[in-house]
Amino acid sequence: MPTIIFYGPKLERDKKIDLIRNFTKSAAAATGIDETAFVVYLQEFESDRVGVGGELLEDRLKRAK
Repeated sequence: MPTIIFYGPKLERDKKIDLIRNFTKSAAAATGIDETAFVVYLQEFESDRVGVGGELLEDRLKRAK
């Protein structure tokens, strides 16, 4: 079965549902594979556990405010 893995920030439940629904619909449309075949994994990370450009994402977000 086709699998989609999303690495990103923690999301509210309704946003997770929308994201899974949209990933599934888009992948099914692009591949012609039935939506019921897709599995979507959401791997959530706190901003203090992610590095971007050699620094913690948490620090970048603080500066952007």
